[in-house]
Amino acid sequence: MKLWSIPILLLIVLTLGCAHGSPSASVPTLTSVSQQSGPIAVGSNSSEGALPKAPDILVESGSESSGSKVNHDGPGTAAKEEIAITSDQRKPSVIPATSNNSSTDNDFVEEGGEEEKAGIADPLEPFNRAMFHFNDKLYFWVLKPVAQGYGKVVPESARVSVSNFFSNLTAPIRFVNCLLQANLSGAATELGRFLVNTIWGIGGLMDPAASKDIDLAKQGGDFGQTLGVYGLGQGFYINWPIFGPSSPRDTVGMVGDFFLHPFTYFISAWDTSVGIRAYEKMNTTSLSIGDYESLKEAAIDPYVAVRDAYVQYRLKQVNTGRIEPVSVLQE
Repeated sequence: MKLWSIPILLLIVLTLGCAHGSPSASVPTLTSVSQQSGPIAVGSNSSEGALPKAPDILVESGSESSGSKVNHDGPGTAAKEEIAITSDQRKPSVIPATSNNSSTDNDFVEEGGEEEKAGIADPLEPFNRAMFHFNDKLYFWVLKPVAQGYGKVVPESARVSVSNFFSNLTAPIRFVNCLLQANLSGAATELGRFLVNTIWGIGGLMDPAASKDIDLAKQGGDFGQTLGVYGLGQGFYINWPIFGPSSPRDTVGMVGDFFLHPFTYFISAWDTSVGIRAYEKMNTTSLSIGDYESLKEAAIDPYVAVRDAYVQYRLKQVNTGRIEPVSVLQE
């Protein structure tokens, strides 16, 4: 080879080398930037060359995993798509929380709706309140002091025996009303209690029928309850002097129970009957001092508290009387 050909070969090699090296120094297009796997720091140095400071190139590290693409129409469109993607990713975490809160509220409303309290009309409230205050003063000024003095003189065991005796006397009231309510098992239980307590309980002074061996529980039953079992409502609230809370239905019931009470037929003198009933009330009060005081102290309005307690108590008794016949028929 001649010497003059060497410079020509060197010129050709240099020309080819520059032609292959020029693309590496060019600025990457947006398409090449979108293929990057990680965030690109604008203006940082790299092995490919320094990138110019682009105006708005938004590429996030999670863009490939979310499936987002950079729009070539311009930087503003890319920013809108990125914001939409970010808001879409937040929606699943917000929706379950909202649905959970709504279900909790619905459960609370349903539970609150299940709780129903019985009410009663009170058109005679001024009269009833006056009678409530009369009975209240009668209790604190007369009945309670007398019952406390009686309790200091008579032992508790003797007072319990007196209470058992009067309870045994009212067994015919409970027996007849159990029959009227078609509660045959309750009627049989009351009849058995009366016989056992009268014979082995020394005329009812003791209550052997309630022992574990015999296990004859006292049944609840009065004529007012029987009327309620047959569907008669309480009507409106009445607070009688001395007798206390009542209703038209229970007032009629008291009259019915009066004719079933043994005192009505065995004690002709009214003053003797009133005296015995007063003694029974005093004996019962001596065993329950403090109950009325606790209710009155805990209530904002004692009149309303006593009225509501009475209505709930009578409603429970009537519902119990309605359930009993069904259980008897099933047996």
